[in-house]
Order: sequence, then structure tokens, then C-alpha cells
Amino acid sequence: MATSDPVPRYLASWKNLAGCAGGLIGLALHFAGLAGSYWILVVIGLYGVGALAAPPERITLVTDPEEEAGRLRSELDSLVDRVRGFGGRVPGEVAPKLGEIAEVLRGMLDRPRELRADPDALHAVTRLVGTDLPLSVQTYLNLPWWYAAARGSGPELVRQLDLLHADAVRVAERFHAADAQRQADHTRYLEDRG
Repeated sequence: MATSDPVPRYLASWKNLAGCAGGLIGLALHFAGLAGSYWILVVIGLYGVGALAAPPERITLVTDPEEEAGRLRSELDSLVDRVRGFGGRVPGEVAPKLGEIAEVLRGMLDRPRELRADPDALHAVTRLVGTDLPLSVQTYLNLPWWYAAARGSGPELVRQLDLLHADAVRVAERFHAADAQRQADHTRYLEDRG
């Protein structure tokens, strides 16, 4: 049952069904004359024992690949737009470098089903979009402009983006390797056929 309302979800759960079975056993004991005058407590107690003994419901955290890729793309686009909006606040080479990284990542995000099938690539893309890029940019933006200029934090941000670009390219090359191999195989096939 796919519902977000907790009451119907619990009523249809294994815990409730096991509790009801325990309660029915308690009623059977009452009608057999074995529960005595405290039969209602026996019924409630056996319901509780059954509900606690039942296995917990499984929680599935799997989302739709298109939805997940769309969320990551939205976060990435938001970061790129935010950096462009700061104009002179960030060094001039930051926005183009961030754009290059975003382009590499979008190439994988445009293929959400294949990305979901490659857990290593999915983890790397999620880490880059959700943690590494925002952390680098936000850490720089947290510094007052005069402090960042005096300390030379701009070149450090550019260096971080260079490292993240290399990481994104490495992941993308591995992700697209099968397609490149298929293209090379098709070229060989066409050459052999002719």
C-alpha cells in the first residue's frame, strides 16, 4: 500500500495484523474461560505482544532516476547561476571553470537510467554536485571580499575547481567508456564491411 497517511499505513501493516491475531487469541482465551475477569487486559496485552513481535515495515529510499537526476541538475544549475550573479565578487575565471564542470556533469545527468546503473558514477556525481562544488564556492563566499583579496583566496578557489574538474572528467570518461567502445566497434565493422 503506497500511502503517506500514517493511520491507513499502520492499519495495513504486518504489525497491526500480528497484533490483531494476538487479540483474537486473547478473545479465544476469554471465551474458553481462561482469561478471568481481566480478559480485556489479556486481549490488549496479546495485541501488544503480536504488534511488537512482527517485523518492521521495509523502508524503500529508491527514487525515480529521472527525478533524482532532475534534483541534482537543479542544484547544479542553481549553483552556476548563483556564482554568475556574484559577478565581480568571485575571480573572473571561476564562472567559466564552474561552467565547464557543470557541462561535464550534465552529460551524465542527461542519462539518468545509465547513471543509476553505475553506482560509482552516481556516487561521484552526487558528491560533486551536493558537497564538493557548493563547499568550495560557499567557503570562498563566506569570506569578506577584502579578506579574500588580502589572503589570496581567489587562486585557491580556482585551484579547487581545477581539481574538481579533473575529478569530474575522470568519472565521465569511465562513465562514457562503453559508448566510446561501441562507436569504435561500429567503425571497425563498417571498415570491414566495405
